[in-house]
Amino acid sequence: QLHLVESGGGLVQPGGSLTLSCAASTVTLDTYAIAWFRQAPGKHREGVSCINTRQTATYYLDSLQGRFTISRVRANKTVNLQMNSLKPEDTAIYYCAARSYICSNRTTNYNSWGQGTQVTVSS
Repeated sequence: QLHLVESGGGLVQPGGSLTLSCAASTVTLDTYAIAWFRQAPGKHREGVSCINTRQTATYYLDSLQGRFTISRVRANKTVNLQMNSLKPEDTAIYYCAARSYICSNRTTNYNSWGQGTQVTVSS
């Protein structure tokens, strides 16, 4: 299992942007598919985005309508989630998760999770 650490959450006004980062403390992430999930109060955890190893494929929740972008940065040591045009319904705790090579939208297929970072979209 990896020790994943998320950062970059916070309070932002509707229409604003945030960039979340996910990093592993001791290894690079190049052999792992990295996913972002989110969980709002009273709701199930849902997959937001995922990137396969070697950036062969990326996936996004359909309802995002192109507002979020996932990418690998810093020589595969970090995976970022750029979030633009944020809406109040994006408010949630955002978690990154890792599994070998290929993305999955099922939380049970991931064995490494970060502690989560709070994103609040409010005026």
